[in-house]
Amino acid sequence: MLTSLPNLLTLSRIAVLPLLVGAFYLDAPWSSIVACAVFAGASLTDYLDGYIARTFHQASSLGRFLDPVADKIMVAVALMMLVADARITNLMVLPALVILCREILVSGLREFLAELQVGLPVSRLAKWKTAIQMIAISFLLLGDAGPDWVPVILIGEISLWLAAGLPLITGYDYLRAGLRHMNQIDNEAAGRRAAARLDANTERLTKAEARADNDAPEQPRMRAGQAE
Repeated sequence: MLTSLPNLLTLSRIAVLPLLVGAFYLDAPWSSIVACAVFAGASLTDYLDGYIARTFHQASSLGRFLDPVADKIMVAVALMMLVADARITNLMVLPALVILCREILVSGLREFLAELQVGLPVSRLAKWKTAIQMIAISFLLLGDAGPDWVPVILIGEISLWLAAGLPLITGYDYLRAGLRHMNQIDNEAAGRRAAARLDANTERLTKAEARADNDAPEQPRMRAGQAE
């Protein structure tokens, strides 16, 4: 149900995106703090919606669809802003690309398997990946606005590299699961084609035998009283 609390929390992650973008580009000394707070708060709802849905039995098909979509949109928007603002530069672009490519890969697999009514459950490692990813982006959004005694940017960069390493593992796991279903579908399709060819060949052979029987000359009948 759309108005259930878990679904509303999930939708809130999409609803706050204009606020996140506005705070990020606002020319004010506290803009980075607000952007970090908005992103961190939205990230927290990613845990809360799942916890509430499981605890109070409010899980729904809509929630299972919206939850990964909201996460991917929020992460993609934040990474693109960080790259555009040169907070992610040079080699640091690589982990951002890995994260985005992994999200596209998993989204494609989910869409393909959804047509086959096959689910792709979220693994525990993928949940850790999401948590580290959110922490990394939060620190990078805070940037130089953080306290001097905390290496905010360094923590964000290290976390981003770590978050990029985990998607390689989780992405491979999802890809392997998807390929397994694809091979199963291809094998079943090949079996159906082979059975269809066998049926067609059997039908042609049956018709050929029937024509041969019809074309065969009849044996002459012996006249009554003919001497043997």
